[in-house]
Amino acid sequence: MEITRHFTATTFVVHQGKTLLHQHKSLKMWLPPGGHIDRDELPHIAAVREVKEETGLDVELVHTAPTIHSENAREIPAPRHLLLENINPFHQHIDMIYFARAKSFDVIPDAGESIELKWFDEDQLEGNEIENDIRLLGKEAIVLLGKKET
Repeated sequence: MEITRHFTATTFVVHQGKTLLHQHKSLKMWLPPGGHIDRDELPHIAAVREVKEETGLDVELVHTAPTIHSENAREIPAPRHLLLENINPFHQHIDMIYFARAKSFDVIPDAGESIELKWFDEDQLEGNEIENDIRLLGKEAIVLLGKKET
């Protein structure tokens, strides 16, 4: 049977040593904001859009500064990680994982989005309810972006 694949963008948002997860309504899992990349949408734009829709936060992606720019090509913000995720036996996501900073803890998700959001510090990510890849990436984002932003 053929496996279908979709491109997705996920963002680990960090503020003052914590990363934001939401309880996914259908999967019943703690996940960072993210979703499918729309047709003709650039991945880093999708990452920021999904965060805004799911949390109400305006974030700044943290990435290596672009070095390639010519008449024919320009470098766009690269994801921190690129994962192939098994959704079910017949479907996978090619997930571009970004890290971003928020300026506050104040979340206001769009109507229809999960209203169960929680900021997790490194210790709280150790809970049994957090999947291992989410735990590892969440901790990496917290360490990389610093414990306390100004």
